[in-house]
Amino acid sequence: MVIPIPFYNFASPLIKSFKQKKVDTLTYKTVSANAKTVTKNWIVVDAENQVLGRFSSAVAKMLRGKHKANFTPHVDCGDNIIVINAEKIRLTGKKMSEKEYVRYTGYPGGQRFSSPEELLRKHPTRIVEYAVHGMLPKNKLGDAIKSNLYIYTGTEHPHEAQQPVKVTI
Repeated sequence: MVIPIPFYNFASPLIKSFKQKKVDTLTYKTVSANAKTVTKNWIVVDAENQVLGRFSSAVAKMLRGKHKANFTPHVDCGDNIIVINAEKIRLTGKKMSEKEYVRYTGYPGGQRFSSPEELLRKHPTRIVEYAVHGMLPKNKLGDAIKSNLYIYTGTEHPHEAQQPVKVTI
């Protein structure tokens, strides 16, 4: 017994409408953040007993805004970060005595070297500042992002009016 196979006429209007179905492309539009649409939060981060590199990379990520869903690379969409207890940061291995920070005064023979021990004695916030700034872009956007970082020794800071949220790293 032979079973007849139905014949589909591809010229029929039903099949034509199926083939010519259009896809809605407006639903998949990429949304880019800009200065008007960005919401900046205030975050407090405690640096006590944190390893410098891991801590500063997490802070740089939050400063840049990479933890947000609407991250846009060419816009300052990060949060304002307040770092407390910067003097209690720790370095692993022998970095506290052997690592060298180099700066230049601008005069002949003006190259100056300092270790993290010396920096902690003179300027306790600079170790965290140098580490985070080194992980940000080296352009105008990076300069704008750097102004959103506030580093303090001790647990007190003058930004209570902004109602910052405490985040653990």
